[in-house]
Amino acid sequence: MSVGLFIPCYVNQFYPKVGIATYELLKKLGCTVEFPLDQTCCGQPMANSGYEHLTKGCDKNFIDNFSKYDYIVCPSGSCVLHVKEHLHDENREELASKMRKGVYELTEFITDVLKVESIEGNFPHRVGIHQSCHGQRGLKLSQMTELNAPFFSKPAQLLSKIKSIDLVSLSRKDECCGFGGTFCVTEEAVSVKMGQDRIKDHENKGVDYITGVDMSCLMHLDGILKRQKSPIKTIHIAEILNSGTV
Repeated sequence: MSVGLFIPCYVNQFYPKVGIATYELLKKLGCTVEFPLDQTCCGQPMANSGYEHLTKGCDKNFIDNFSKYDYIVCPSGSCVLHVKEHLHDENREELASKMRKGVYELTEFITDVLKVESIEGNFPHRVGIHQSCHGQRGLKLSQMTELNAPFFSKPAQLLSKIKSIDLVSLSRKDECCGFGGTFCVTEEAVSVKMGQDRIKDHENKGVDYITGVDMSCLMHLDGILKRQKSPIKTIHIAEILNSGTV
């Protein structure tokens, strides 16, 4: 199968190692992976701010770059959900509809398409998982705790098979970190307090690392951790799944 690697602009600019880890991991799992060099922002920041009508250029460019692949895979639940729900092109709507169904978040692709149950790796650290809202409530990567239903988590399923990892169970498994894209700018004080509360749960469990499927949420938490001079670090799940010993 051919995979087009969709890397969010903030990952490309600030966390290129996450993109590299995603590429290497997919290759290890037997995929033919290409990174379209002309890809740009998917348009999510504009859409979240009420300017979806200005994202037509982003949509056109996305279709131009990714239409030839069997699957489109991205290490970001929020960007994937945006494409799934908002990719349109009035001149190529049938193609856009097909592509909306073919874009996947990384752990979703590994578990649901590749049907991989475990990945060989070694990460001898105590780790807490942050369940990002877009991934959990939009892509259904994990079960919401308020529902009277069996709990599941695709990211946790993969991480639990990594050698030497000590995966903790948090007191509030699916609480928002407060990032919310432009929300952290327009409601800075509320956003920071939510992030501090999210970190406190991990601190109480004595974690070494906070991981997740969205580097944007982890970026928000990392900023708070550094300001608090906390020893806790953040790491994207792709880096753990692709790692030997870190």
